[in-house]
Amino acid sequence: MDRNILHACREDPRRTSTDIQVSVTSLNQPVPSSRTIRRRLQVAGLHGRRPVKKPLGHVANWFRRRRVDLLEWSSQSPDLNPIENMWEELERRLKGVRASNANQKFAQLEAAWKSIPMTVVQTLLDSMPRRYQAVIDIKGYPTKY
Repeated sequence: MDRNILHACREDPRRTSTDIQVSVTSLNQPVPSSRTIRRRLQVAGLHGRRPVKKPLGHVANWFRRRRVDLLEWSSQSPDLNPIENMWEELERRLKGVRASNANQKFAQLEAAWKSIPMTVVQTLLDSMPRRYQAVIDIKGYPTKY
């Protein structure tokens, strides 16, 4: 049973203990509880998937320590969130660039971010009234932005 549990987890690391329970259960063996499966995975050094809070608090603290003013944006309104466009710009600048470790990747991201001209940021900010109006006109549905 242990071997089957470990195999199921390694086969798809995103499986939950309930999913693993269903996949390893057979007619001639007792059904392991989800708790047993989680315990067996932990002993083997594997951990099942579970929802966790994303570390946005750490990011907010990073900005606060550097005295960066943040605006409140609804996570459900990407049309009204200019950072989405900035992430796309960053992705374009880093397309095809590889890093050998996390520090190198961070340095690449930082350099690419600093290389984005303020005119790009200003153009994006200048588009915000049009974006607001587009969302209002379409009654909250997705827009071309």
